[in-house]
Amino acid sequence: MPVPGPSPRQSSLPSPAARPGGRVPGPAAAPGALAGACGSGSGTPVPTAASAPPPVPVAPVPLAGAGAALARLLRGPSGLGTAGLSLVRRAEPAAPAEPAAAGTAIPGLYHHPVPEPDPVRVEEVSRRIKAWAVEEVELYPPDWEDQFDGFSLGRYMVACHPDAPGVDHLMIATRLMAAENALDDRYCEDHGGSPVGLGGRLLLAHTALDPLHTTAEYQPQWERSLHADAPRRAYRSAMGYFVREATPAQADRYRHDMARLHLGYLAEAAWSETDHVPEVWEYLAMRQFNNFRPCPTITDTVGGYELPADLQARPEVQRVIALAGNATTIVNDLYSYTKELAGPGLHLNLPVVIAEREGLPVRDAYLKAVEVHNDLMHAFETEAAGAAAALPVPSLLRFLRGVAAWVDGNHYWHQTNTYRYSLPDFW
Repeated sequence: MPVPGPSPRQSSLPSPAARPGGRVPGPAAAPGALAGACGSGSGTPVPTAASAPPPVPVAPVPLAGAGAALARLLRGPSGLGTAGLSLVRRAEPAAPAEPAAAGTAIPGLYHHPVPEPDPVRVEEVSRRIKAWAVEEVELYPPDWEDQFDGFSLGRYMVACHPDAPGVDHLMIATRLMAAENALDDRYCEDHGGSPVGLGGRLLLAHTALDPLHTTAEYQPQWERSLHADAPRRAYRSAMGYFVREATPAQADRYRHDMARLHLGYLAEAAWSETDHVPEVWEYLAMRQFNNFRPCPTITDTVGGYELPADLQARPEVQRVIALAGNATTIVNDLYSYTKELAGPGLHLNLPVVIAEREGLPVRDAYLKAVEVHNDLMHAFETEAAGAAAALPVPSLLRFLRGVAAWVDGNHYWHQTNTYRYSLPDFW
């Protein structure tokens, strides 16, 4: 069940001394750092250690160019009971070494390795998501089964949400991810997608997330429309499960981020209709909207707690979330590069746009895109550390750690999904 946030009269912001411009205590001095490290801003406890997943044994990776102070901030305090405040998952001293993940990471790409996700959770999430897709929402025809299996949704979501209390919470994220990808494929991409008429399709699908409030005469027609195609059926069902666990503020946050996503789809479709290759900065602006942001932004719901709305809306927190979404989306551009080149027509991704607009050979453009990703990642980690220092509230520290875990898990999935991705021969 969701953890309620503070009452309207009780702000979750830290005292003035802890805000930017005042004395900024380190994470070890955060309020409730020992007893409430994994709690919500309201102090309500989250699931106990007995129901939570085991610690994730990943050694901290040095933060290039960030300095020792930043590295300490992201690792968090080292005192007794403070493990929940870490932003970078730490190794347990006695933990056995994890085998290297399958698949080759892009040379020079800044990332944090993660261990193989819990196979028991992966198997159960994979079983449940396929049952939901086939039996509840009829997400795909039988001849697309291999593609659905090859997407490896269970492995993806277990890797991205290591602090989820259990499989039920993981399924919240997994259904939403499946629905988002079904809409992308059916409306925009591989399976019948087209820029022609996309705005109308997206608007009607969005009403499955953000319900239509209309007259009694027209309400039944809208309700019937939610079953008209696979994306709308999936959106409706996945959102229904989500709102049963989320607070109203968390649900509205997700709707807002999905509207951002749909706006990005429309921009890319408009460029496709006019054969426009955007400037690099224009492409990056589009990718800030057409990106993974809706996925890490629900990390608190999946974790069984709430980041209060007044903290989530802070500009410094919004910047962290935006940078995380931007970096993870460029990961997708880089790993899907050869897959997209093999498709018909010109498919925009960052290496293609850099090559076209800056007149670089394809290899040089790809390597420059790697540098852009690395700059975004370093900015994300720097801003996350700054937000943690300026706003040392336990729920925010846990949220920042969850977003960082999502960033790492997203790279892991792209690296290891050899069914979908292969690297160009540039090294």
